[in-house]
Amino acid sequence: MNVGVIGTGYLGRLHARILTEMPEADVVGFVETNDDIAAEVTANLELKRFDSVGALAREIECAVVATPTMTHFEIARELLEAGCDVMVEKPITPSVEEARRLIEIAASRQRILQVGHVERYNPAITAVAPLLHSARFIEGERLGVFVGRSLDIDVLLDLMIHDLNLVLSLLGQRVVDVRAVGVAVLTENVDIANVRLEFENGAVANLTASRVSQERVRKIRFFSPEAYISIDTKEQEVKGFRLDGKSIVPIDLKVTKKEPLRAELEAFVECVSSRARPLVSGEDGLAAVELAIRVAKAIDDSLKRFGMSRE
Repeated sequence: MNVGVIGTGYLGRLHARILTEMPEADVVGFVETNDDIAAEVTANLELKRFDSVGALAREIECAVVATPTMTHFEIARELLEAGCDVMVEKPITPSVEEARRLIEIAASRQRILQVGHVERYNPAITAVAPLLHSARFIEGERLGVFVGRSLDIDVLLDLMIHDLNLVLSLLGQRVVDVRAVGVAVLTENVDIANVRLEFENGAVANLTASRVSQERVRKIRFFSPEAYISIDTKEQEVKGFRLDGKSIVPIDLKVTKKEPLRAELEAFVECVSSRARPLVSGEDGLAAVELAIRVAKAIDDSLKRFGMSRE
């Protein structure tokens, strides 16, 4: 299958490297605006650089878009309209309107549109996903050190959106209440945020995201009447416990470790081949952006209550 990569920054290079290692994919080439980065990709992966998205689109069946978020819509739109199936990195777009438009274009042209919420393909998540639907309380921490990437968006669209997608998909419930706080620390956008989500069935999720912490943490815990399950997606480790009479006993949970990005790309190529709906569809990406925007509004409302503003 002929595949292209648009954008070969940090994440795009990972996509390109993994795709070159997949026997089911033939990486035709890539598009990159930075000459130094392009030269490095050409040298290390022996890939052809194309001078435009349109030129690459004529040679491929599908593409991965790993450019800055603000460019996702225009690039994905051009690829879809050229007849390519597309996997666009998260968030699908920075706005609800653009996400809806991409979904419409993909549907009208019968193209696959997958969104890169990679945690959905993490073996630690997939191993226990069927056990999480009855969770009543979820607590998540997604902390990262400051690396100077994705500064065109806030921490909600950068990091927290992974957990927003997780709780929406795993619980399958509508969010009825959002309360949040957040502050800008090193950038002009919110760098640390905490949100309390209440779902229509009464479940509550308390999520924290930071991109200015001293260590990288990726942990989420699910509490239900049947079990307590703790997941470390960075280490791909799962611990579970349940009540047996008056005793707390461990749940036997096995995780077969695998590079999540590889699992995601393999799933994308399989969807392109089989024409199956992706695990993370355009609609899933849209729902995550809609919720992230609600969280941003809740942060603004909390600041106004104390006479402050993000402006």
